[in-house]
Amino acid sequence: MRKTLVIRIWIMIGTVAFITLLLIWRLFNLQITHGEAYKLEASHQYVNSKEGIFDRGNIFTISRNGSKIAAATVRTRYVFAIDPRRIEDAEATYNAINKIVQVDKEDYNKKASKTKDPYEVLVKDIDESKAKELKALDLPGLVLSPKRKRYYPGDSFASHLIGFVGFDENNNKVGRYGLERYYNDILERDSSNLYVNFFAELFTNLSGTLTGEKGEGDIVLTIDPDVQVFLEKELAQTKERWQSKMTSGIVMDPQSGEILAMATTPGFDLNNFNNVSDVSFANPLVSGVYEMGSIVKVLTMAIGIDTGAVTKDTTYNDKGSITLNGATIHNYDNKGRGVVPMQEVLSQSLNTGVAFIANKVGHAKMREYFIDRLALGEETGIDLPAEARGMVKNLESPRELEFATASFGQGVAFTPIETIRALAAVANGGYMVQPHVVRSIEYTNGLTKKFDYTDQKERVFKKETTDDIAQMLTKIVDEVLAGGQYKKEHYSLGVKTGTAQLADAGGYRKDAYLHTYFGYGPSYDAKFIVLLMNLEPIGAKYASETLTEPFMNISDFLINHLEIPPDR
Repeated sequence: MRKTLVIRIWIMIGTVAFITLLLIWRLFNLQITHGEAYKLEASHQYVNSKEGIFDRGNIFTISRNGSKIAAATVRTRYVFAIDPRRIEDAEATYNAINKIVQVDKEDYNKKASKTKDPYEVLVKDIDESKAKELKALDLPGLVLSPKRKRYYPGDSFASHLIGFVGFDENNNKVGRYGLERYYNDILERDSSNLYVNFFAELFTNLSGTLTGEKGEGDIVLTIDPDVQVFLEKELAQTKERWQSKMTSGIVMDPQSGEILAMATTPGFDLNNFNNVSDVSFANPLVSGVYEMGSIVKVLTMAIGIDTGAVTKDTTYNDKGSITLNGATIHNYDNKGRGVVPMQEVLSQSLNTGVAFIANKVGHAKMREYFIDRLALGEETGIDLPAEARGMVKNLESPRELEFATASFGQGVAFTPIETIRALAAVANGGYMVQPHVVRSIEYTNGLTKKFDYTDQKERVFKKETTDDIAQMLTKIVDEVLAGGQYKKEHYSLGVKTGTAQLADAGGYRKDAYLHTYFGYGPSYDAKFIVLLMNLEPIGAKYASETLTEPFMNISDFLINHLEIPPDR
């Protein structure tokens, strides 16, 4: 009996000690996480007790050396006001503050004369350095009220990816686009009244720790800030040179699905999005759907080789055009080449060649690979909002024509993110990966959730198939592209260009094109894959003219930045 009582007492002591330690741990984390906000709330309450101090989680990128760099954070600003009751010399006070912050004298005099009013705002928004200078004056009657705002240190850096915080229909501040929207539940803080919620948060998050519901936190991206900056620079230069309507790009690790960079130009200043009128805030690389053109020929060739319908040495008689279901399909130059091997189908981008492959593969297998295996027409599940699905309805048709046009990227349309995921299966040895832009979530309770999808990869192509494709695409760089002038002595690269006519009511426009460009390296052990798009460039018909230089510049940068060893 006595022994049982002792055991129960020790169990109770252990339980109390465990809960006490958890409370101390939570309290420590809260002081670090919200300490600054509590301090600001204290100084803010006597000015505006109804409006809480804004708080929100951070969005970080991580440089190659492991340093965290804030892409979205919270910055303290100040409302500058006066208490007319306490001002001793209105003229002298004005002269002193006007040297630091320009204030309209007539407005100041009007407000300073209200000697029964304790609070009159002079400037609604000043930075911390100006606030410190004003505090240093040590003049009676000056009031500095802190406020916190969402701040994006990079201004337009990764603007379509990050998104911003704005007001919803209920006048609440929420994430409106990009990561701010997708991870709003993680980033959002209940800042309406920090004091009231202190103990609620303490015990709520304690409960969350015990139950696995972790709540608030910061997010850490897969985005490499140096790669992102370089990509944005190349896209901006390309758009300016060719006066394109839009230029976009994605850089991804084809082995893990981690997005290293994602950008569209024109972008917009995240700190001044209210002044933007001519740029869409939606991310076209996730929510836009496009006919991708000839880069899809790489997938058709891979399907043909993987099914055994063709080999890389198979030949066919290219007559320059074929007629299917009453419609004629031409090569880009309307010319026939005679009997040619499959290499020339990719090297010379022959529409008749991939139509030949599609016919050999058959409707059922083409449909299986495009829709079931490569999941074209499905969301990738990338952690960004408003992802669209590709349009593959033509592959439900029984006609040869729809499969022939799909084989060279017309009549079917995909989002850029699902396109690069499908092409990554060619670059990484045959596996489908999960594209994602967040590496980890660092919760305010001290726990961290890391995202790693490498154990979820599904094989869609045989390794032998992707080796053959790598050989064919490498030959394009080494021998075909600009006569081989882009061949690298110590590195292998594989590329394919695409030029798609833009659809119009009843057909295709003859004067408007979407240029696409895809490539990866090293060819047989890819460390990066790049997809570039250039919408309606002026003065160039083919993607090889507008996107080869940007791709090569990006590849050179990545080889150096990622410290990729030579492969030949």
